[in-house]
Amino acid sequence: MIIDLRLNGIRHSKIELEDQRSIAELIAGTDINPHSVLSYKINHTQYVNDEYQLQHSTLVNCITFHHPQGYRIYQDSAIFILGKAIYSLFGDECGLVVEHSVGDGVYGEIKGAADFTAADCERIKEEMAKIVAAGLPIVKEQMKLSEALEIFKSMGRKDLVANFSRDYREYVTLYRCGKYYDFYIRPLADRSTMIQKFDLVYHAPGFFLRFPAEKTYELTYPFEIPTKIFSQHQEHDKWLDILKVHHLADLNALVDEYEISQFILVEEALHEQKIASIAMDIAQKPEVKLILIAGPSSSGKTTFAKRLSVQLQACKKRPIVMGLDDYFLPREQTARKPNGEYDFESIKALDLPFLNKQLTEILEGKEVELPMYDFHRGVRRRSHNFVKLGKDDLLVMEGIHGLNDLLTSSIAAQHKVKIYVSALNQLNIDDHNRIPTTDCRLLRRIVRDNQYRGYSATATIQRWQDVRDGEIQNIFPFQENADYMFNSSLTYELGILKKHAWKILHQVSRNSSAYMEANRLLTLLSHVRDIPDALVPYNSIIREFTNGSIFRY
Repeated sequence: MIIDLRLNGIRHSKIELEDQRSIAELIAGTDINPHSVLSYKINHTQYVNDEYQLQHSTLVNCITFHHPQGYRIYQDSAIFILGKAIYSLFGDECGLVVEHSVGDGVYGEIKGAADFTAADCERIKEEMAKIVAAGLPIVKEQMKLSEALEIFKSMGRKDLVANFSRDYREYVTLYRCGKYYDFYIRPLADRSTMIQKFDLVYHAPGFFLRFPAEKTYELTYPFEIPTKIFSQHQEHDKWLDILKVHHLADLNALVDEYEISQFILVEEALHEQKIASIAMDIAQKPEVKLILIAGPSSSGKTTFAKRLSVQLQACKKRPIVMGLDDYFLPREQTARKPNGEYDFESIKALDLPFLNKQLTEILEGKEVELPMYDFHRGVRRRSHNFVKLGKDDLLVMEGIHGLNDLLTSSIAAQHKVKIYVSALNQLNIDDHNRIPTTDCRLLRRIVRDNQYRGYSATATIQRWQDVRDGEIQNIFPFQENADYMFNSSLTYELGILKKHAWKILHQVSRNSSAYMEANRLLTLLSHVRDIPDALVPYNSIIREFTNGSIFRY
């Protein structure tokens, strides 16, 4: 039999075996460090540990921290160890609640702790270090649902009891470390010793669990809290407190009890209220003439910009939309990535001197012909679209570089405002299983790419890491430059996206490198009740990705 051995998806070697052998025995004969491998992926279809027996020709992918899936395994494993540490110190009287990602980690609080202090945080950090140093096995166990319910009742995990009480499966898979049990929808590392680098930073009333950087495997210091993004998360979390929806079980209960339509109306009203507030504030600043809108992929920037324009018109302003894509350099002058492909996401792909020249002339009151970019030929050509700014006119530009001051360096700060739009998800499966913001955006993109661009889920998933790399380089470093922030996430949106994404994701071949990612997203969606599209207003941001948006007509 032939073993196709890969390291983070890159072919390492082909090994011929005559007899059955475990993965541990196979790796021992190579230069791959087994202590760096978080999990092993077999034939793109399942994760196993190093005891897995190889009995026939197999593709074995060694997943380390530096693989996108390995990075998620590392994060969830660190949260598992954090949960075990808190349980060891406080028992079932207090429990971990992971609220949301922020910066290079996640923010959490201790449920049931009356006065959580910096000293308590340090005790937990020391306990985590002991668990890591002990090199304890993290064992994956399958058991009857009824047995799992009894375990979590005894541990005081009301969140999991609520979820499992609505579950109809006979068996569930749990993770155990010593006598500590937890449930995760994603795989964990095989041993606690694999989570070597982390930090726990006190921030009343909770803390940040920090992870090393995805590219370098190093923690960065000094630690800086992205205050504007953090405040957006906290603001949304307060609304969920009022609405009493924190977990998918709460959302599913609204569907089961026929109360979801009112919840949708309230959430959409909150969106409209926020957009109107931003528009009114801008309208009261006569010196502002340029609005820059930026955010990561699939955040709903297009719908946000159009709804903002409507609200600006209600404030007696006339928004004029300028396309940033029309300012690309000629194709032959476009910067390239290390692999030779054109780097269209780099700010260097834009003709910044020409853009700033036109913006300056427009703001001086001159009539200017906006360009039009011919993407087929890779050249800029005439548009015969002339713009002259009137007293109540505002320029609106949407693009990934809107928050980068290099984009509009010639425009004085008082003449422009920057708006950051992102889907900052607050809804979790339970207290420990967070739903990453990137997962919600990826599902949005899979549905939109299939609906309007004819792309398969496989194609979108395989391109997603390149998209993420571009965001990390070109968007996230500048998010704190924003004058306004808008959270485009809708707590109910997974119930809408599910019916659209389900069939598309099931079309991913088992032989594809995208299969496990598709299966992971399907597992996430399996926890969500369907919500009818008919309940969604036609100007909703989520309709930008599904169908029926009024802004498409």
